[in-house]
Amino acid sequence: MPAKTESPSQARTKALFDEEQQFIAPGVQTIALVSQLAIAHGRGATLTDLDGRTYLDLNAGVSVASLGHAHPKYVAALTKQLEAVTVGSFTSQPRAELVRLIAELAPGELSRTQFFSGGAEAVEAGIRLARSFTKRTDVVGFTGGFHGKTAGVLPISDVDWKTLIGPLPTGHHLAPFADPTRFAGSPDECQEHAIKQLRRVIEEEVGGRPAVVVIEPIQGTAGNIVPPPGFLREVHEVAHEYGALLLADEMITGFGRTGTLFGCDHDEVVPDIMTLGKGMASGFPVSALVSTEKIMAAKPFSLPSASSSSYGGNPLAAAAALVAIQTILSEKLIENSEKVGRVLRDGFEAIAQRRRSIANVRGKGLLIGFDLVADPESKTLLPKERCIEFFKRGLAEGLIMMSYTPRVRVHPPLILSVEQANSALEIVDRVLEKFETE
Repeated sequence: MPAKTESPSQARTKALFDEEQQFIAPGVQTIALVSQLAIAHGRGATLTDLDGRTYLDLNAGVSVASLGHAHPKYVAALTKQLEAVTVGSFTSQPRAELVRLIAELAPGELSRTQFFSGGAEAVEAGIRLARSFTKRTDVVGFTGGFHGKTAGVLPISDVDWKTLIGPLPTGHHLAPFADPTRFAGSPDECQEHAIKQLRRVIEEEVGGRPAVVVIEPIQGTAGNIVPPPGFLREVHEVAHEYGALLLADEMITGFGRTGTLFGCDHDEVVPDIMTLGKGMASGFPVSALVSTEKIMAAKPFSLPSASSSSYGGNPLAAAAALVAIQTILSEKLIENSEKVGRVLRDGFEAIAQRRRSIANVRGKGLLIGFDLVADPESKTLLPKERCIEFFKRGLAEGLIMMSYTPRVRVHPPLILSVEQANSALEIVDRVLEKFETE
């Protein structure tokens, strides 16, 4: 179904956006500020603003709305739970079913789950768990990584403003991520270089005794960056060689986003600790920490209330995650992610062949990226101002996509159809044709 491209008055949308700006704090997501949208409702893979203009959504709340918007099974399950009980840490039917289901689906011996409210909270908990188990302290992350904005993970989140807010916790170190789009040599050489530098960081900065290596199987915030095949496997081996645990942050890559159940499945890696969230509950604020029975038993992490969260795993959150995962499985959305993702990747590749402004098409499943470039030979990234212009032109054509920076991120709902994917490609191609001739 093509997105609507007519341009009715957007007076109500703009008025509400302007009204909110008088009271909401600055620093909200860039896509909200640049688009200035006010959304009335969503259905499937589309969003409609207050003035009735409908957009094809390739953002999905930044990779969270796995089932799209207002999926009937999701709405029914949450409505039913709202009418029963919503808060508390007591055992509930949905939570009991959810932890059993996660244990069945998680790789290897990962079978114990603790719930939290957001990604940073879960990753911080994972670091505390690794420290409890290894009796070590130092954490190794990767350049380009993003694990949240709280103090415990900000040192390994690659954001340029973090040093401006005061001293950061010590004991955190960064090694280069294997990003083939920013490396002059081959993918194999890129991987070899990254692993060599990982060893150097562990030996020279950590003294050979890290507690945990934290990694995204595919880096999301950096631009949906796919490392060379086998990179995660080698990182896993290096972590274990030095006695560290491997924490796979699957906030974005988990539950079908990359065309497999988990991102680490592409390299057949079983991490020691896995963090989940975002699409796991189709956007409801719940995250999870999953590990083995042996690791989860480590003290002080396993002491009563030592790893709990006020909102984590409450009955409503558990119901949201349970119905989302069950629907992903029953409606074969993992397979759909791979199929429709291939259509999008092939389509962007074809556009890159005839348009000089895009390069480095990459991705797995419905986690796709490409670069907006000023020069197709050097692949120099396009200035941010031009990217914002490209984003706004796509928005005017009825397309929501994170294309306001040169490293474009595409992560639509897992329910996206082939027809909708082709509609999005047509819009991108049409916008680029005009964009490049002006």
